[in-house]
Amino acid sequence: MSYDHLIVQQQGYVLTVVLNRPKALNALNRQLLSEFNQVLDQFEHDASIRLLVVTGAGEKAFCAGADIKELADLSALEMKEFLSHGQRVFRRLELIRKPSIAAVNGVAVGGGFELSLACSLRIASESASFGLPEARLGMIPGYGGTQRLPRIIGKGKALELMLSGKRISAEEAYRAGIVNAVAAVDLLDQTVRQWAESICANSPVSIRMILEAVDIGGSLAMDNALALETSLDALAAGSLDKREGFAAFLEKRSPNFEGK
Repeated sequence: MSYDHLIVQQQGYVLTVVLNRPKALNALNRQLLSEFNQVLDQFEHDASIRLLVVTGAGEKAFCAGADIKELADLSALEMKEFLSHGQRVFRRLELIRKPSIAAVNGVAVGGGFELSLACSLRIASESASFGLPEARLGMIPGYGGTQRLPRIIGKGKALELMLSGKRISAEEAYRAGIVNAVAAVDLLDQTVRQWAESICANSPVSIRMILEAVDIGGSLAMDNALALETSLDALAAGSLDKREGFAAFLEKRSPNFEGK
């Protein structure tokens, strides 16, 4: 399938989607979000894909947020629908139960930062920067930033970034726990590929259960969350992947997981 605002490629188990509006710093508009949702159809239903990488075209930006030109004249109801659309797409990304990596190759502000937060992991180049500047525009983060960022780094630090609207470097984001790794600009792709290969070598069944346990369990009381963990682990124990994993361990070889 061809897209106007995305470049999509599959290599092995990994599907890479490149936000491709470099002249607009890969800003999010309705069409790009709709196209991204179509990519999620492929990601969700194609068993040959185990991991999604999201990055931006060009050297300047991962994504500079929502397209201000498209937002400027929206009514309150139109704005609500625009924001709800983006929230649904980002939440779907989280709920697919396959891991995703945001390869942040430059500026990630506003909705771009929020897109990275909806991914399972974030790996940033040394040139990357992060911020939620909506308060400077008379708005608030509207693609999940007020909810995901505090869950990742805690309320105090998240409020510091949102209330100030300041932008932080990749190293600052790493120290805050926002990104999982920082790579040299020319090594970002290689670093992301190494992380992806490491994850894809593990059981897709286990990964699916882990993502579900973390996503759902985080909103439950501890006893209920532990019960959920037990149930999911018991389900994983009945899989062919578990049988292969145990056999490979005992036979001192690498496992060949099929995700069944």
